Amino acid sequence: MERRIDFTRERQMLCGRCDHRWRVELDWIDRWEQAQETCPGCGVTCEQEDAPRVTVDPDDPALDDDRVATLSWYHTSTQPDWPTRDFDPAAGLTAETRVMLGGEQRVSAWAACQRAKALHVGTFESAVHNMLRRIRDQGDQHSQFYLYRVRLKPSVVVREGWLVDPSDFVGDVVLAEVCPPGVDVTRYLNYHEDPGGLSLALGRDAIATVQRIAVPLPDAWDGGWVRDAVTALKGVSGAVVPATGKLARFKRPSSPRAVLGREFGASLASRLPVNLRDQFVSATECAEGEDAEQWARRTSGLFGLMDDPNRVLAALDRQDLREV
Repeated sequence: MERRIDFTRERQMLCGRCDHRWRVELDWIDRWEQAQETCPGCGVTCEQEDAPRVTVDPDDPALDDDRVATLSWYHTSTQPDWPTRDFDPAAGLTAETRVMLGGEQRVSAWAACQRAKALHVGTFESAVHNMLRRIRDQGDQHSQFYLYRVRLKPSVVVREGWLVDPSDFVGDVVLAEVCPPGVDVTRYLNYHEDPGGLSLALGRDAIATVQRIAVPLPDAWDGGWVRDAVTALKGVSGAVVPATGKLARFKRPSSPRAVLGREFGASLASRLPVNLRDQFVSATECAEGEDAEQWARRTSGLFGLMDDPNRVLAALDRQDLREV
């Protein structure tokens, strides 16, 4: 079952002080985070510890235990075979790294901790949001990403209720801590990607099949926008321009070409929900020396993931199911 994909949908807010619950648009949340809005119930601002936060929509179909396994879930990764069979996190470690970690015994213990982590799946929106965050924050701008559609085993046991996002500061969750014996899947409120949506923490054995496509799609770009961007980028110099102003020593020098690329990216970002704009601009920066047409197609293709998700779903429909 596919849920309606809507990056701009309203979110539910719940005040920790007065328990007032109400619906807001993403623009309201953006103003709220800048202390420009207050709780309609008690007037508290975002600066208070018990201030309102996004919460789960009571109409979310994933709240129904019997429907969790019937829904489509999504994940983005740079791994072409996620979830990897016989996953060995230490396989790529060099001899020097193994020594730095303290030897083979320490490496084995570290690998066991990595294998004990929960997998994460969520809404289509959260998967795209996660990819943009990784590109911006983890240096994956030139990595090939894959979008996975995940089907769960019909027999999975779902933990009662839902948790507030249990991830640590790097996004990890120990599976045994959220899925005790007899539980296969735990729902949690996602604060960071598709805020207010429900994501799942689960083990590999809870997954029945996956379908995979490389993103962005190779032909899913706006030809007119790409043509205009390429023409403009080829018409400017690539010479580096030193930063100026009081904070110049803290800024990286850029080129007119890079600045223009950022402006083109920002023009697309302005058509996105406010909570995705900064990530999109950062994720689509035009690197020095990067081929203009390749950059433009990739940037337009990334935008298309959010602007035309039905095209992405159709591409997934054409892929074979891979049993996990």
